[in-house]
Amino acid sequence: MNIFKNTILLFSVASVSLLTAQKTEICRYTKTPTGYLMVLREGDKVLEHIENLAKTENIPSANFTGIGFASDATFGFYDFEKKKFNPKTFRKVEMGSLTGSVAWNDKGPSIHIHGVATDDQFNAYGGHILDLKVGTGSMEIYVTVLSEKLERKIEQPLNANVLQITCGK
Repeated sequence: MNIFKNTILLFSVASVSLLTAQKTEICRYTKTPTGYLMVLREGDKVLEHIENLAKTENIPSANFTGIGFASDATFGFYDFEKKKFNPKTFRKVEMGSLTGSVAWNDKGPSIHIHGVATDDQFNAYGGHILDLKVGTGSMEIYVTVLSEKLERKIEQPLNANVLQITCGK
């Protein structure tokens, strides 16, 4: 009977360990000598992960580049007369290039990102990215941290969120 009880106990412990291991979240970034390397997975929202990295790691400012697959890439072309973006979403594309910056505004991290997406016919689309979700596979983003805290502010008459800099002496 002891062998039976021990077998049941061992099976129970193994089952709980397996379930716990399956619930463990996959690491999304790691520290590098110049900043961070992010590897995002299917379904991840890119802008949210970059914002969370900036908050969690208290990044004063940064620039970043990336590549990878997207299930949804929403680009926006700014209409200067209406002072807003006209969005267009492309599905199942490969991001041939991502480039952007991290600064801060009154609400928290302010992400500015542009990119080029290609479809399965090798048509390319590019510009300002409003939203980006990782598709099948992954997306790699290399974040280079800068030492100075940078800020963005809304400037008129364009109503545009502009990076602020102070000229050096």
